[in-house]
Amino acid sequence: MNRIPCMEAVVAVLESEGVDTVFGIPGAAILPLYAALQHSSVRHVTVRHEEGGTHAADGWARATGNVGVCIGTSGPAGTNMITGLYTAMADSIPMICVTGQAATAKLHQEAFQAVDIVEIARPVTKWAVQLKEPAQAPWVFREAFRIARSGRPGPVLIDLPIDVQRGSCLYDRELDAPLAVEVPEPLPRVVRRAVDLLAGARRPIILAGGGVIIADACDELRALAEHLQVPVQVTLMGKGAFPEDHPLFAGMAGTQTQTRWGNAAFLESDLVLAVGARFGDRHTGDLDVYRRGRTFVHVDIEPTQIGRVFEPDLGIVGHARPVLAGLLDEARGRSGPQEPGKWVSRIGELRRTMARRDDFDDVPIKPPRVFKEINDYFGRDTTFVTAIGLYQIWSGQFQTTYLPRRYLVCGQAGPLGWEVPAAMGVRLAHPERQVVAVVGDYSFQFLMEEVAVAAQYRVPFVIIMINNEYLGLIRQAELPYDMNFAVDLHYGEGGIDHVKAMEAFGCPARRVELPGDLRDALAWASAESARERLPVLVEVMVEREANAAMGPSLEAIKEFEPLPELITADWSD
Repeated sequence: MNRIPCMEAVVAVLESEGVDTVFGIPGAAILPLYAALQHSSVRHVTVRHEEGGTHAADGWARATGNVGVCIGTSGPAGTNMITGLYTAMADSIPMICVTGQAATAKLHQEAFQAVDIVEIARPVTKWAVQLKEPAQAPWVFREAFRIARSGRPGPVLIDLPIDVQRGSCLYDRELDAPLAVEVPEPLPRVVRRAVDLLAGARRPIILAGGGVIIADACDELRALAEHLQVPVQVTLMGKGAFPEDHPLFAGMAGTQTQTRWGNAAFLESDLVLAVGARFGDRHTGDLDVYRRGRTFVHVDIEPTQIGRVFEPDLGIVGHARPVLAGLLDEARGRSGPQEPGKWVSRIGELRRTMARRDDFDDVPIKPPRVFKEINDYFGRDTTFVTAIGLYQIWSGQFQTTYLPRRYLVCGQAGPLGWEVPAAMGVRLAHPERQVVAVVGDYSFQFLMEEVAVAAQYRVPFVIIMINNEYLGLIRQAELPYDMNFAVDLHYGEGGIDHVKAMEAFGCPARRVELPGDLRDALAWASAESARERLPVLVEVMVEREANAAMGPSLEAIKEFEPLPELITADWSD
């Protein structure tokens, strides 16, 4: 083997692991790694904030299914990455954050920008490690990629002391390759038991969580649903796992991001096959209502996830793809394809009769109208990115999705500011795709400096801002306390002219105040973004809609509890 700088070996590992783009900010304590990067095929995008870099790597990872990479120097670079690590951990996103560090001999002396980032990051990573020897460098990175991808995916942090980075190691890239990742398969007898339960149910549904998308198991999901004629619901993280215009699509249940008819369908079901879903509290609401009268089969790759929120009637440990394939093989072995029955017809009836209006012509613009125009204008292959707040809730309620990895949302951690850098990461991963970031006015301001990065590197995408000129979700939470901690953001009273802000970054922007102007504005933004190779903003001024996600609406799942006659009706065919 040849002896080479150990950071060159690290870069060779990145290349062989399929990483073509990394995000970061160079600094003194990480320069040996950057010196190796400049002679590689890996593109480096210099961001304006390390948190923005983590979110960009996160978006790249969600769009590709590969491991995203973010790099920073020592001290505050690493602490700035913690929010991004937490976000990736919460949403099961494979990512590696690399930090520089002071020399090992100085770590106990409170050296400049020396912080124990490994201990800080440990609670929000699958593995946090400091490189101790140059000879370990390629192997620590190989293991980091394996851990990030294995089981329930997640983030890893690798800390690189400057003296270790300057070392060398024996390495031959021709003798090295990515480490194998286990794909756990279910026990045949538990698969048979699950099919027994499905066959015995009269109103079953399949609940597809984000794990179905992560496992690239959407084809298996659809084949199983169509063979058995079992309706499919999705969680917020599972949007795109099943096409929402399919006759078997049964909506989305929940307390915030939900459809009315999805809640009704769920409450009429008698069996739930949950695949790759973790039963988050914004999905389940009141567990007594959620569980009542239903049998649950829970499939998850992470054994400790089963029974964490409530005990299912049957737990299946396994990767979503072989589990769904196994269920399909077992079902096919028992009978031919089923015909749609009364339960499927009932799902269609609920969809027709309980869909919410979205065709309002009111001024100020009602948020549902914005999403109607988004649904009508953008194609099925468009990738949407959204974050947290009322606009995310409206998006979950009204936006339609058809394909996996086309609806990306920071579901569990919900960091404001996630959308712009994540959209940039998605577009860099898939330059051929239309990318649209749906943002709130306040969230946009958290990391809007990353617009400058997209402009610098000519990364085009459309930003649609839902602006109600206040922190809607926070204001609604404050109301019972009779307080208002400066959450109103009118222009001139703490608000920002977002059109001028975008123009300051050299990017086009337009404000829309009339519903009839929405479609033209979306067409203009799409054309401008493609022509100028820049992010383009459409700021939509909407009404201040009360109780969109809090207060009485938290009881929505109870509101649609079925009447007794629906539970006792004859569903046999």
